[in-house]
Amino acid sequence: MIPIALLKRAHFGRASLAFVGGLALVASGGLAANAGPTHENSNNNTSQKLRTAVSVDRVVGHLDALDAIADANGGTRASGTQGYDDSVDYLVGKLRAAGYSPVVQEFTFPYFQQLSPSVLTQTSPESRVYPSDSFATMTYSGAGNAAGTITTVDTTGAVDGAGTSGCESEDFAGFVAGSIALVQRGSCPFAQKASNAEAAGASAVVIFNTGLPGSTGPINGTLGAPGIGIPVLGASYEVGTDLIGDGVTGTVVVDTISENRATYNVLAETASGDAGNVVMVGAHLDSVVAGPGINDNGSGSAAILAVAESMHKVKTANKVRFAWWGAEEQGLLGAEHYVADLAASGELANVGLYLNFDMIGSPNFGRFVYDGDNSAFPVGPGAAEGPAGSGQIEQDFHDYFAAEGLPSGETAFSGRSDYGPFIAEGIPAGGLFTGAEGIKTEEQADLFGGVAGAPYDACYHAECDDTGNVSIESLDQMSDAIAHLTLTYAMNTTAVNGVGGNVKGNFKQKGSFEGNPLGGGTESGGGLHPEHDHDHELADR
Repeated sequence: MIPIALLKRAHFGRASLAFVGGLALVASGGLAANAGPTHENSNNNTSQKLRTAVSVDRVVGHLDALDAIADANGGTRASGTQGYDDSVDYLVGKLRAAGYSPVVQEFTFPYFQQLSPSVLTQTSPESRVYPSDSFATMTYSGAGNAAGTITTVDTTGAVDGAGTSGCESEDFAGFVAGSIALVQRGSCPFAQKASNAEAAGASAVVIFNTGLPGSTGPINGTLGAPGIGIPVLGASYEVGTDLIGDGVTGTVVVDTISENRATYNVLAETASGDAGNVVMVGAHLDSVVAGPGINDNGSGSAAILAVAESMHKVKTANKVRFAWWGAEEQGLLGAEHYVADLAASGELANVGLYLNFDMIGSPNFGRFVYDGDNSAFPVGPGAAEGPAGSGQIEQDFHDYFAAEGLPSGETAFSGRSDYGPFIAEGIPAGGLFTGAEGIKTEEQADLFGGVAGAPYDACYHAECDDTGNVSIESLDQMSDAIAHLTLTYAMNTTAVNGVGGNVKGNFKQKGSFEGNPLGGGTESGGGLHPEHDHDHELADR
């Protein structure tokens, strides 16, 4: 492991604190050689010069390196793993080589990994192996191999979902230690039921669903955090009722890791610019455990790294701060930690706007811009309100694409990526997204190319999200848009937030264009899975 010198806090309103040490991993093979920017030694202070410097070869070179890191670490770069730590080292090495003094911000997060499929059986009075789609491992379940009597806990009269099965310690009066506890959802959090069962000496817990319409399938639940040391499964109503009875025995086998681990955000900022009006540009660096995460989200991370490298000598009017977030795939935890940290220190007011880039190289891509004015996705379930100024960011991206002759659509502020903590604090935000598990429409295929009726990214959150899962065309177009808007706001944010100077330079495109969102859009709005653990059921309702 390359040693990481860490700083517990990262406040940029004070004197910068630098990362010490860290070496860059040299990648071989893959998408492309890590070519230098055309204007590496120049002041890339125009849109054209910066976009030329942010070449697609440079971006995909970084993706090659991240893919090599994953290959060397069991196929993953998930937060809390060596693959993520090596990704941080690579990133820091590149930033230091470009002249930045990056800061590594450590925080602790709840790590969970299921190492193999769980097993649930009945051994008597019948012999049954329940199918894997009839139960699910609770997130943050402990590991273990339990066998013995399955003891029903306070489920009498609760087959329709009424009752408080397992919610009180008294429910386990007379419970025989070593037995498997069978409880039903209702009235209290799953963790409370599991904790009571563990305290009573249960070797495992099976929590089964209600018999109410629409609530009979397996429970996809979470215990909220590590702490329960025994296996906990969420089962369907059918499985649960099948296990009720005298003399029922069975087995529960769960193979997981559930513990608190350290992980990191990485931040770097320009030497110049107004520190009271910071333009933040962010992407999450971590992958899911299941794969290398090259589109999700090596693509956004590599693009903003290329922009940072190419902008180091630009004398900006506003300070630009680049951020690579950890533990996004566990529920936006890195961005949440950072925003809370800034709020506690009184420095959050210095953030003028936030740009987010999560998945910009989807192989069957759409050219989507976050719907900052909620015109396509009104505020409601699945669409958060864009703070004032977010609509201007959206329009600026559409205008850029129009100037390039490229149609663009919209995507919702669905809460699925790292803009979430920023917009919750009223900070104007925007960004780009090229699609995850959603299905491309005929209209979108006509506008953007690709295959209608197929996912934007068929390898989303899968082992195959490697360098073969990236559209170079999409990556090139999105990287140019990122470079253009980052430089635009580095010079002037007045239209977005009413401050930020009035620098007028040729960082703008020639001519006047007004882009209009076309082709509908996609609701998915980011790289966090819609059924992610962060959104799983915590309580029995």
